[in-house]
Amino acid sequence: MIQSIERAIRLMEAFSPAEPRLSLGELSRRLDLPKSTVHNILKTLVSNGYVERVDRDRYALGTAVVVLAQSARVSVELRDRSAPLLRELADATHETVYLTAFEGDHVLYVYAIETRSRLLARSAVGDRSPLHCTGVGKAILPHLDDDERAEIVRRQGLPAYTDHTFITEETLEAEVARTRERGYSIDDQEHELGTYCLGAAIFDGTGRVVGACSVSGSDPDIIGTRRESIVTALRFTAQEISRRMGHVPQRSSKIVDSLLRATP
Repeated sequence: MIQSIERAIRLMEAFSPAEPRLSLGELSRRLDLPKSTVHNILKTLVSNGYVERVDRDRYALGTAVVVLAQSARVSVELRDRSAPLLRELADATHETVYLTAFEGDHVLYVYAIETRSRLLARSAVGDRSPLHCTGVGKAILPHLDDDERAEIVRRQGLPAYTDHTFITEETLEAEVARTRERGYSIDDQEHELGTYCLGAAIFDGTGRVVGACSVSGSDPDIIGTRRESIVTALRFTAQEISRRMGHVPQRSSKIVDSLLRATP
């Protein structure tokens, strides 16, 4: 337990619909802490938007809490609507399947169906990973505005995780263009050596990219001889998840069309 974080959580939990605004003195008494300690916690929370100062000497929860709650709602909704489809994808490919939500400058892993070999390692659920070198992150990048993508790179940089990582803006932008043209992403050991991944973006009802799903494993044929069959199943899954999130594509998907034509 980290005491300062615990105190910050207790402070935010002190606010309620019945008492949305509290003074420094009231917060000090409820937390049973000196005013100076509470004041320092408040300064940190205010500077990050989780608490705001109102009515001169009173405080209330800030807009960052609303954004955080909305992110949590989207992640839960995305996970619940995706789970049955991801299980089918895992059964079809016999590889690890991941679902991530696009959160800030990263992807957040919200669901995973992992192979027996992967279960020997720590589960990825709850982890955050970079956009520039993961299959799920690279699936999202082409659907961001150029300025937004550039801002993320400016804030996070392009750290090398392996010798295969794209570490310059020029090479990354070229990869973004290739991903946009293909309609899916490829991670060729860019985040972890010995791991190969294919990713596809997921959209909500407004057409905004909200996450991505992927097929990942240690078999290099995932991005080689098996790629075409895996991509067909992966893209169909991503499109069906998007549909369940309210997304209606502007034009019919070639993947869905081909599957429909093949159905007796």
